[in-house]
This record gives sequence, C-alpha cells and structure tokens, in this order.
Amino acid sequence: MTRIIPDSVTSSATLPDKVDVVVIGGGIVGVCTALTLAERGVSVALCEKGLIGGEQSGRNWGWVRQMNRDPAELPLAILSMTRWKEMNERTGEETGFRQTGAAYLCRNSREEAQYEAWMVHARTFGLDTRMLRQEELRQHFPGMTDGFIAAQYTSTDGRAEPLKAAPAIARAAIRAGAHVLTGCAVRSVERSAGRISGVVTEKGRIACPSVVLAGGAWSRLFAGNMGLDFPQLKILGTVARYSPVTGVPNIPVGADNFSFRPRLDGGYTIALRNANIAPIVPDSFRLFADFVPTLVKSWHELTLRVGNRFIEEWKTPKSWSAETISPFEQVRILDPVPIERFNREGFSHLIKAFPAFAEARIAQSWAGLIDVTPDAVPVIGPVNSIPGFFIAGGFSGHGFGIGPGAGQLMAEIVTGANTSVDPSPFRFERFKRTKAA
Repeated sequence: MTRIIPDSVTSSATLPDKVDVVVIGGGIVGVCTALTLAERGVSVALCEKGLIGGEQSGRNWGWVRQMNRDPAELPLAILSMTRWKEMNERTGEETGFRQTGAAYLCRNSREEAQYEAWMVHARTFGLDTRMLRQEELRQHFPGMTDGFIAAQYTSTDGRAEPLKAAPAIARAAIRAGAHVLTGCAVRSVERSAGRISGVVTEKGRIACPSVVLAGGAWSRLFAGNMGLDFPQLKILGTVARYSPVTGVPNIPVGADNFSFRPRLDGGYTIALRNANIAPIVPDSFRLFADFVPTLVKSWHELTLRVGNRFIEEWKTPKSWSAETISPFEQVRILDPVPIERFNREGFSHLIKAFPAFAEARIAQSWAGLIDVTPDAVPVIGPVNSIPGFFIAGGFSGHGFGIGPGAGQLMAEIVTGANTSVDPSPFRFERFKRTKAA
C-alpha cells in the first residue's frame, strides 16, 4: 500500500476578507460548485482542510455513468455527462475523461431481469442503454469466458481519473477568479440576525452571506456543530491499481463480484464489487432507525465491522468553538487501511472471467470512506432553518460521476438562478429533522 496523492493545487496566498460564497470541502462536488460560481462572476472562496481530491474524490473507481442510476439522480447524471464531455476543454487540462461506454455483465437470468427492469428509465430519459446478448457479447467483450448471458451497455457512459479531475477543476476555478485555500479548515459558521454572515477558518475570518457545505464524509460532524442532524454514515470501500494487459475490453466493466476500469496510464483500477465494510460507530446506533431499510435491502453487499473507527469517532468532539482547534485540523485526510482480502478476491474473480488479466500485477491499493444517506440519494440544497446555509453531501458513492452536474445545480440554487434539473429530490428537509442528535 502506498499513500494516495492527487495532482497538486497551489493554495491561494492570502485569505480574502469577504466573498459572496464560501465552499467548504475540496472534493469533486466542492470544486465543481466553485468553478461554476466563479465562471458566473460570483466571488467564491473554497476552503479545504487537506488536499484537493485527497479523500473519496481521489479514491473512487473513476466510473462516469448514467446507466442504472436511481431515477431521482438520473437527470443529474445526464447533466453531468454533458459537463464531463466539456471538462477537458473547459479546464484546459487533462481530467482523464473518455466517453468509452460502460457495461454491467449478467451471470444469470435473475440479474438479467433486474437490469432489464431498469430499462424503462432509460427509455423515459432517452438514454442509449441497451441489453447485449449472444453474438454482441463476444463483440463487445473480447477475451471473456462463457460465464455470462447478457450485459447492460451504455455507449455514452465513460470514465475519468480521480487523482487528476478535482485538482484540474480547482486550478480552473482559480484561473476563473476563485480563491482556493488548501490546508485551511473551516472551524465554524457565523450568523447574524439568524442568517449566515461568515466563516471562521484556522487562518482567520471570511465574511460571506452564503456557505456551501461539501465536506464529504465529514459533513455530518460539521453540521452537528451547527445544531443540524444530517443523517449520514460512512462505508469503507477498497480498490487497487494493476499493471497494463492486452486482450481485454477498453471500457469500465462490472459484474456481480468484480469491477475494472481502464486507466489513463494504461493500467486498470480493479475492485471486488458488491463488497463494502460498514464500520460500526456511535452514529450507527443514533441513526439505526434511519438506515434499517437500506441495511435490509443491501445486506448482501455489506460487512458490518467493529474496529478502531468506533473508538476514533467516540473520542472525536461533537462540538467546538471558533477559537478551538477543530477535528478537521487534527485529521487532515481520511486514509483508511484497505482490505487486501477484498482486492485478492476481486482479482481472482476477474481472471476467471477475463483470463488475460492473469498477467497483471498489483501496483497499489487504497481505501476510502464513502458518505451515504438513508435513501442513497444526496442532499443538494438549502437548509431552510438557517438562511444562507446549503449542503451538498451524502453522495453515496455516486459523487464522482455526478459531481459536475451537482456543482452546477448547487451554484444555481445558491444564486437563485433557474435550475437545470428539478432540485426537489435532493431536499435536506425530506429527512424531516433539523435538530442535532
């Protein structure tokens, strides 16, 4: 295992006295929000406690897909695909985006029926998703064994590079006029007459009428210090990078027990699909009733585990003042230990399906903490009880793919512009709580 290090972003030299919007968090959603705001002439400061793209935005699989999305997210995924196709030109940099197509393989009739059932949404939204069978399988998946009967395939889906994308977008935001401050944790939010008036960072105060919390796995903790109960838990995902091979598909492919994605460097990002760790932490008990339906539905995909995270989160302060060193300064980057057994199992399943991968060698492994909501749909919108405060969080493992659309939607909501997609599925108030647990 080696440490994940995203492409570098040079931090702004000085803290601005005042901006229109402060964005908290330098993941893909935060940087896309900042870029969109800056391009529209809105003064914005993005504050990141660690590195741009240092957590899950740089640790995900790198898929950019519309296929098989939750219907609530599908319009956002379609918007995001439009933005991804423009991203290299928009930023003037390499984000690794390639519209290669992507596929999910079906091993049996049960899986085929599940993917077939989703096709009604593809038809509703005009996606080019289709089911491949028989001869088309051999054409699209060279080197594949005979263990699959069908595949769901979308030619307009693709991939991008997690360690490149968020930093490239952040640098473009800087060129558009945004202040991007790394190693600069926001400690607290200030209010005047009940509404947002500024933030206090570890480096000083920034006056602003609007704040966007895009803190990924840290968002519940930050919101809790403001008296908000954001129902969000963390899931541990493990993944590995392998050396290049020939004779395999050049598109992202997933099956029931493996996933692979071609990388810009010629190698492959490989994972054990449908296998994640759900760490048991104090919030697991506080939010048990919220997450029971999801736990029942996704039981076969999750492994519950009691470990060091329980103690770490138990010891983490739940409240602090602007004058106090915050938890975000004590842990700059969440860098969990990968589950190497999952990497071995995923690779073992993969070479049974695509024997050419047997020549690949592991080069690096890592893990990340994914922020999830009870319904696996993100919050993107205002918190009505605190005028001027907005949340973009709980992306449930989908944030990288839908990040550009989410950032555009968030910028539109903050500025009061007409929204590109219906924001109502992403309301914070759908959880029917505003008080801290």
